[in-house]
Amino acid sequence: TTAVNYVNTEIADCLIGWDPIDQRAIDLELIELDGTDNKGRLGANAILGASLAIAKAAAADMQMPLYRYVGGANAHILPVPMMNVLNGGAHADNSVDFQEFMIMPVGAPSFSEALRWGTQTYHVLKGVLHDRGLATAVGDEGGFAPNLASNEDAIVLLLEAIEKAGYRPGDDIAIALDPAVSEIYRDGAYHLDGEGKMLSASELAEYWLRIVRSYPVVSIEDGMAEDDWEGWSALTQAVGDQCQLVGDDLFVTNSARLQMGIDRTVANSILVKVNQIGSLTETLTTVELAAANSYSSVMSHRSGETEDATIADLAVATNCGQIKTGAPCRSDRVAKYNQLLRIESELGDTATFPGADTLATR
Repeated sequence: TTAVNYVNTEIADCLIGWDPIDQRAIDLELIELDGTDNKGRLGANAILGASLAIAKAAAADMQMPLYRYVGGANAHILPVPMMNVLNGGAHADNSVDFQEFMIMPVGAPSFSEALRWGTQTYHVLKGVLHDRGLATAVGDEGGFAPNLASNEDAIVLLLEAIEKAGYRPGDDIAIALDPAVSEIYRDGAYHLDGEGKMLSASELAEYWLRIVRSYPVVSIEDGMAEDDWEGWSALTQAVGDQCQLVGDDLFVTNSARLQMGIDRTVANSILVKVNQIGSLTETLTTVELAAANSYSSVMSHRSGETEDATIADLAVATNCGQIKTGAPCRSDRVAKYNQLLRIESELGDTATFPGADTLATR
């Protein structure tokens, strides 16, 4: 209600009289109106709502779909989905330390086929869990959260489901991880409580190197804690030439933090959460900075979501090539996939699906 009140009063007073095509000027005006470094006064949620409403109004006025208005004539790349199908860590009440185990249909010929492959594998995974007497209830993002003996058990389960669904692990469907290890970083060490281990940053980098060499893991998000820059450097040196290393907690969709990462040569990809940075202009600026420095961008939902599908349009508008928006389950996640299907249909033969080529390595 506080955000709505700001939109109806201060923000409305600021916006009245503007032409909605002046997106950048309007966003900068809203940031100045807030007057803080982190949108702490009006709130990123209020400012973003206004920012996206402006873009949608301009698109409607120009009789264009949102992805075309924001992305221009060259918006044509459909993103490879990262589907969060197994959960642990802070997202689940189980013994798995790492937060998200995802499947990426990198070998699919199109987005619609990728969605079909991922959906089939998701349902086969449910059957595999059921046959083992493991829980099949789903979490916020649609993933399952069974009690497993180790983090690698989750990877092995995914490989079994991929093969049972009729696909080749790695070639057809690869694995992406979001261990979110900031959550298990305490007193300068990483605590894998589920496995009874405590690792230093260099030991964790070696652990990730072994995982990448042993399994078809093509992307690791937050493989080190957000302020462990030395750990990130060790991780990037160890596996950055073989695996996409995504900064989420590390960069928080902030171009200044991303620039720090670029300057220190850590990671090679950024997770883009539109409602974290708080305006369309800042989102586009961050994606541009990433691309200019050969970092990939992954358009992302949040753990708590609505059925708003704007990020589907923004993924295509930015040609970022990857989207993280949960399992093919729950209407708030499926809404984004449905919008991408509509965009793919609209683009027809001009649509491109990048597959594994979209993944960053250093």
